[in-house]
Amino acid sequence: MKKWKDPLLLLSGIGISSIGGWIYLIALNLIVLDEWGSPVAVVMLYVLKPVATLFTNGWAGSLIDRVNKRNLMAALDFFRAVLIAMLPFVSAEWWMYAIVLFINMGSAIFYPASMAYITTLIPRGNRQRFNALRGLIGSGAFLIGPGVAGLMFMLGTPTFALYINALALLLSGMITLFLPKLADGGPVHISGINWEMVKADWRVVWGFSKKASYVMVLYVLFTCILVMTAVIDSLEAAFSKEVLQLSNSTYGYLVSIAGGGFVLGSLLNAALSHKLHHMHLMGVGSVVVSLGYIMYAFSYDFMTAAIGFTLLSFALAFATTGFETFYQEHIPVDIMGRVGSLYGLLEGVLVIILTILIGVGAEVVSVRTAVVAGSMVMLGVTLVLGGALRKNSWKKQLNYKSECYNK
Repeated sequence: MKKWKDPLLLLSGIGISSIGGWIYLIALNLIVLDEWGSPVAVVMLYVLKPVATLFTNGWAGSLIDRVNKRNLMAALDFFRAVLIAMLPFVSAEWWMYAIVLFINMGSAIFYPASMAYITTLIPRGNRQRFNALRGLIGSGAFLIGPGVAGLMFMLGTPTFALYINALALLLSGMITLFLPKLADGGPVHISGINWEMVKADWRVVWGFSKKASYVMVLYVLFTCILVMTAVIDSLEAAFSKEVLQLSNSTYGYLVSIAGGGFVLGSLLNAALSHKLHHMHLMGVGSVVVSLGYIMYAFSYDFMTAAIGFTLLSFALAFATTGFETFYQEHIPVDIMGRVGSLYGLLEGVLVIILTILIGVGAEVVSVRTAVVAGSMVMLGVTLVLGGALRKNSWKKQLNYKSECYNK
């Protein structure tokens, strides 16, 4: 238990922040919808997330790899808490979007920083179990967060829920400060991050990508699968209501079933984490996720859609744990922030472009055709990833990643 004291402390902070994140998401959607009465205004909130990635990820890695990551994570929690607490006092629509954009920018920096810190804090043999437990906490937050938000709406208002989320982030930041201050960076002023430094860091990432090309091919292929899940999910509500003719409450049941599948997968994944290799989790999990989306895309009633949702969410718990462990095991921690940020920038661009394309396809042709096409593209990428993972030499190719970077 002693060696798990700090990881459990970190997991508790992640859990509090995740539950608060769901409360924030639901509360903000309701506030915007009630204030301006436009579904488009709500959609704009989701567009701001990839836009924030475009604004930050080109330079964020240069900051992450040069500062103390524990302090950066705590500062980002405090920064987002203050901004969320400001939202109820904003009356102008565009000012609210500006604040939400800055909140999303903080989140875009937080993820690669936390991945680098976790890699440094958690010993190699415990990383997969930690990632499985983090996935379990995330799935629990998916179920608990909306329920807590609903209870808060009964006791107060969506504005009250925003304050609770701000307090959750403050608590998460304070918990983070109790974690070890690992020797993984030094004090760097934002003014010290200049264009020449950023360009030099891009060259470092490009150099590593060329030397560890096999690692980065697998990284990009799995990232494309994650992109396709986001793209297809953008039509989830329209598909469920217009194609399957589900009511609002039945659609809610469908989402709950997906959450239950993810919880079940996370529980089994945590129990078997010491027996399963992360490369197998990544490969097999991705195939099953794609098959779940195919079943969902061709579904004709609630039952078949529910089976597809359960299958894909169950497998997603395994696939994401495998990918996160792969990321931690095969990318050097001293450039992890730069690699994660720059490739996250690519992910954000793909999400924006493909979401627009699938949206246009749904308007021009049909919603089902667009969802089927997206699912088939995901299956194709998954088969390419599976073929790359079946190479007999993958273990040998992955073993040299540290050596090739140090040369």
